Amino acid sequence: MKMKLFCSTALALAVIMASTGCRHKPVAVTPIPGESGPSVAGPGPAPTFNGNPYGGGTGPAIAQNQNWDVSQFNQDREALAAYTIHFAYDSAVIRDNEQTSLQSVASALQSDPNAKLLIEGNCDERGTEEYNRSLGERRALAAREGLAKLGVNPDRIRTISYGKDKPADPGHDDAAWSKNRRDDFVLLHPKMGA
Repeated sequence: MKMKLFCSTALALAVIMASTGCRHKPVAVTPIPGESGPSVAGPGPAPTFNGNPYGGGTGPAIAQNQNWDVSQFNQDREALAAYTIHFAYDSAVIRDNEQTSLQSVASALQSDPNAKLLIEGNCDERGTEEYNRSLGERRALAAREGLAKLGVNPDRIRTISYGKDKPADPGHDDAAWSKNRRDDFVLLHPKMGA
């Protein structure tokens, strides 16, 4: 009798767990104070980046619904590589010592009105995939908001979160983790004829 009750309870518990398992949810855009118009993507097809819809579980998380696509631009990863900003553990707050880098990125964008920017939010390997995607997006959005406060039109900026998928340092210690908690800035130039 006890065995039947145990098996029935275990089966019911397994069914409940299977039907309510982890689901990936899209990451919403954080509005920038003073920005006009809706900033959260409405219903309809999810935007994609390199063919991966955000919230799809394996691709990078993106959170914009703008009228331009990163694929329309040539990516210059070297131009702003020296201005990568780093974050404290489990934080999306841009530290005071990173403001100079943010100002340099703003200056580069203000000097080239045709350029746009991709901000890639990254995390260290600790934490779940879903949590790190969300944290990476918050980090990228913090930089976007900081650039907007410095006079850069936020419509020129896309953000993407790679979570823990693109470490700068493959190590498994504090030194590596501190390098991996970062925002990378990719300068985007229009392709010829686009």
